[in-house]
Amino acid sequence: MSRESLKWLNTNTLIGFTSKRGNAWHYRASMQDEEPNHYPGAIPVDDIQRRLFGWQALSSPVYVEDPRGGLALVPERQAILRSDTGHVMGIFSDGYEPHPYGEWLICRISHLLDDAELSIGSAGLLRGGAVAWVSVEISDNIRTPEGVEFRPHLFGATSFDGSLATTFKRAVTNIVCDNTMAAGLTERGQQVKIKHSRNAKFRLAEAREALNIVYALADGFCEAVRDLCRTSVTHRQWSAFLDAHAPMPAEAGRGRTMAENKRDSLARLWNHDMRVSPWRGTAWGVVQAVNTFTHHEQTVRGAERAERNMLRAVTGGVEELDRTTLRTLSVVLDRPLAVVA
Repeated sequence: MSRESLKWLNTNTLIGFTSKRGNAWHYRASMQDEEPNHYPGAIPVDDIQRRLFGWQALSSPVYVEDPRGGLALVPERQAILRSDTGHVMGIFSDGYEPHPYGEWLICRISHLLDDAELSIGSAGLLRGGAVAWVSVEISDNIRTPEGVEFRPHLFGATSFDGSLATTFKRAVTNIVCDNTMAAGLTERGQQVKIKHSRNAKFRLAEAREALNIVYALADGFCEAVRDLCRTSVTHRQWSAFLDAHAPMPAEAGRGRTMAENKRDSLARLWNHDMRVSPWRGTAWGVVQAVNTFTHHEQTVRGAERAERNMLRAVTGGVEELDRTTLRTLSVVLDRPLAVVA
């Protein structure tokens, strides 16, 4: 299942701290079955184990139809399937090592945080259960003097379909638009990846050092927001940014129509949308406009928006988006931006 329906999102994702950030965009009370998937505070670990991870990923031999009759075993191959539904999530070599969700996304994150009490802000399954994530967050939102409200978190994700190595990384959720943003907007290396192989090792001390854990996020992000809010972007510079970010093809056609639509959407966000317009005229407003457009309005092909956004948060698309925006803006302003690495 690669296209997550509203029903799936309301029964296979859990959203916490709604008293701090409100309901998710996909919330539908009529699709909640017997239990709501939204929690005013942290999501209980037992609920995640019971509601999302209460099944096993089983290894099964792979057979193909033999033209002479019967079935033939495919050597050195295995299928990974769900114990509760039989859904085949992926086919791999026999060297592939599944990383059970409960062990890798709850127990190992707990060890990263020195066995501190987990405050889980979101968790979910995508692609029929072949992809999972857990987000550990602090209890309260942080608000900068510039009015930017955010939540730092440690994000863990893995897969049984080969699409993701097990990944732990720092990130930030921007409350006003429910967007994921790079932890330091331009910082690199603040993630740990473990391959699904028998020789891959999880080195706790190295992971802690690389991630610097959740609590160190706030100061760096606040400084980046401050610097960007202090960087003025005039109307002429905003127009020049649009020309560079979404250039207009000379010839009429689909490409020109797409560019026009993108520029119109960005201009509307910049001028009229409360997720962006309070910071219009600043470099932060530019980052907000591009990030919000990409998360919530850009056409998504081959996947549903929730799946695309979550996978981009894990695979680095979020960081690259913000870095690219800032590099383009730096060229337009003809001067380096302090936060650009």
